[in-house]
Amino acid sequence: MNDKITALVLLCGSLLFTACQTAPPVGYADTPHIVEKRTELCNALIQLLPEAQRSLPEAQAEARWLADTAYKGAESIGRINKPERWPAWRNNVLVNTPGRLERGLCWHYQHDMFRELRRRPLQFFKVGCCVRDQKTGSEHNCVYLCAKDAEWPNVWVLDAWKNAGRLVVMSGTSLDLDDWLDRPDSTEWLEKVYPEGHRYPIEHWATVRLDSHWNEHKPSFTAEGYNASQAVRMRENMKKGLEARKGNPTDYSVD
Repeated sequence: MNDKITALVLLCGSLLFTACQTAPPVGYADTPHIVEKRTELCNALIQLLPEAQRSLPEAQAEARWLADTAYKGAESIGRINKPERWPAWRNNVLVNTPGRLERGLCWHYQHDMFRELRRRPLQFFKVGCCVRDQKTGSEHNCVYLCAKDAEWPNVWVLDAWKNAGRLVVMSGTSLDLDDWLDRPDSTEWLEKVYPEGHRYPIEHWATVRLDSHWNEHKPSFTAEGYNASQAVRMRENMKKGLEARKGNPTDYSVD
């Protein structure tokens, strides 16, 4: 009987965990385990460069900045998007239910990660977009990092959505390339929204939901998008965030 009770308690605990997963706590990206992960990503990015560039201090500094920003940005993005459930697709249900969760789809995280990684002009690397299962209608969108002159799939894919802001990193060459594709159209569009070196606050959203329908979105800078209720809340969030951070666009340290 005791074994059965123990098994039931463990099952209930497991169900409780999977029913709710909050975003990473403040400082998650600075824990020893994640600091190690940041170093691993930095080293992996350096290996993508031509051999003659790998030892350059400027290239190493850029790789370090990208690795640190990827993990710190994902952490902060997770908190701003306020996930309530795990696995991640259960948050999608809430986002797609009127009046429940404001944001949290994979492409929201993709836009947000792209925004964070474009805060600095890059000399040796570039940011791109990719997609999985686009043909099936249940696509999953991510960003990637690669050397400036490299092409897909010689990249590192960054997924901030899957674990609610706890970054998942994948080698592009290890993926099933029948399912995963480069997405240059998304990259080109987001490059226009977020030019290198931009100063948009972390609360800025590239697109917003229209009041007319819960599943219709427009760029936040268009007239239609600008007047949407979600855009109004976005601007309020941006103002509050900038005031709290004394004008800094992010709530994490970027050198």
